[in-house]
Amino acid sequence: MPYQYHSYEPNKGHGLPHDPFNAIVGPRPIGWIASQSKDGILNLAPYSFFNAFNYIPPMVGFSSTGLKDSVTNIEQTKEFTWNLVTYDLAQQMNATCAAVPPDVNEFELGGLTPLPSSIVQAPRVAQSKVSFECKLSQIIQLQTAAGEKINTWLTLGEVVAIHIAKDLLKDGVYQTAEADHILRGGGPGDYFRIGPQQLFKMSRPK
Repeated sequence: MPYQYHSYEPNKGHGLPHDPFNAIVGPRPIGWIASQSKDGILNLAPYSFFNAFNYIPPMVGFSSTGLKDSVTNIEQTKEFTWNLVTYDLAQQMNATCAAVPPDVNEFELGGLTPLPSSIVQAPRVAQSKVSFECKLSQIIQLQTAAGEKINTWLTLGEVVAIHIAKDLLKDGVYQTAEADHILRGGGPGDYFRIGPQQLFKMSRPK
């Protein structure tokens, strides 16, 4: 049975109270990215345009609208960490969203503890149950289909070390539902939780 659609061309406006694009492409994992400047100033910022892009070697990436401190730091030092945001860390993560000068340490804003990494110099978030240490692969300035460069930067990194709290491993299998991930859902401030009630299993066709 055919649906009735609200259709629009993005360059002509969506005609709705809030742009639905990032709510449709979601919920999305949060890229809670820790970096440091070449002078050692720490930065911690969440990015809602984040995901995994390769399996072997593992690679993750986040997109920044504007050349923000995270991208500048990573360009200088060639490394960063990603840190899992769980429900118990939601308010601390939100505090690190604040638009502050580059010399402000967002770890302190969020009441968080920097934890030394094993390979890279950028710290992890001690309160996070999972962290990835990453080395810069590419920074790509995005462009339109017509080839016009836009003020958005995609940062890709190879994951060179992974840290997982042992209580999230059951018989060696990571328990996503037990970790209580939160994800960005779009809208003015919508987030979602992943818990056991959302879990269902489905095998791939052979």
